[in-house]
Amino acid sequence: MTLKDRDCFTPPLYGGVRNDVKRVLIINPFGIGDVLFTTPVIRAIKEAYPDSYIGYWSNLRVKPLLESNPKINKLFALSRGDLKKIYRASFISGLLNSLKLLRDIKKGHFDICFDFSLDHRYGLFAKLTGIRRRIGFNYKGRGRFLTDKIDISGYNDKHAVEYYLDLLRFLGIGAKDKSLELIVSFSEEEKARNFLAARGIEKNDLVIGIVPGAGGSWGKDASYKHWPALKFAQTADRLIDEFKAKIVILGDRTEQAISDVIINAMRNKPIDLTGKIKLERLPAVIKNLNLLISNDGGPMHMAVALGVKTVSVFGPVSELVYGPYPDHRNHIVLKWDMQCRPCYRNFKLEPCDKERECLKSVNVEDVFAAASMLLN
Repeated sequence: MTLKDRDCFTPPLYGGVRNDVKRVLIINPFGIGDVLFTTPVIRAIKEAYPDSYIGYWSNLRVKPLLESNPKINKLFALSRGDLKKIYRASFISGLLNSLKLLRDIKKGHFDICFDFSLDHRYGLFAKLTGIRRRIGFNYKGRGRFLTDKIDISGYNDKHAVEYYLDLLRFLGIGAKDKSLELIVSFSEEEKARNFLAARGIEKNDLVIGIVPGAGGSWGKDASYKHWPALKFAQTADRLIDEFKAKIVILGDRTEQAISDVIINAMRNKPIDLTGKIKLERLPAVIKNLNLLISNDGGPMHMAVALGVKTVSVFGPVSELVYGPYPDHRNHIVLKWDMQCRPCYRNFKLEPCDKERECLKSVNVEDVFAAASMLLN
């Protein structure tokens, strides 16, 4: 059934309380940002159905971010991409892991799934596990195994979170609170403070995080989202000179080369934490920052969810669709508008024949001014 068919659908009430939704599976195999975009959906389901049991099928990499969410009862952290890696190493191991995943999800006895994968294979898998209502997006006909779907060509005219929340209409509910959610325990926050203190950061220091990479989900195309490393270095030096800030460089180990360019170009040496923080500790470290300056990527969305101010530089990706959400005065997006921007449309990155001019044209002065505005 399509959204048009179900616009006026309202679940039955029993004694004034909805009880038709009991066990819900969320499917999202993508990266940090996309997973955080689903948290308003989870919150809305829990508010409408307090006794519901929620499972989440994610990729293995983002599992630590979901383990801290008290609204999620069960995690299935093994995406199709994870399985492909296992199959390449061993067909038998891949087959066994696939069958175990199928069995484990089937044992969850889920009534409904929200499938954000845009991949018909997840819908088929959900059907095989016995989930009768399968809600999601019909992108290029890939929603063939969904029972309730919205036809889309891409996420273009509003934020991805708004597209995700649209699917709640199939349950006849909406979202009161659309903010992203990421939980950091007091003990983790304390461990992060101790971790930073061991590297010379004291309680009353002004601490600014720099994220010069673009996360793992873009793979070989990540460089298309990189504001020049030398400009990060110049911005960081100015922040140290004028605000006496302590600069922390964050990123995974594959981004060490970018961090090294920044470190070697700076007059004042930053604290390099590239590759030194596991994802389960990163939210607590970010929460201890006064400001995060980054490219478009997962750490920026983590900061937004944690209430940390951000300055972000957007190039090929639309800030309308993938920017800080909800839009707030504590988050400033810098971009250079060109006729060809954004060139990431309908989940595809078009070839760039302008040598990333949209990113290179964002200058240090603008980023520094935005950071100053948020710090004052």
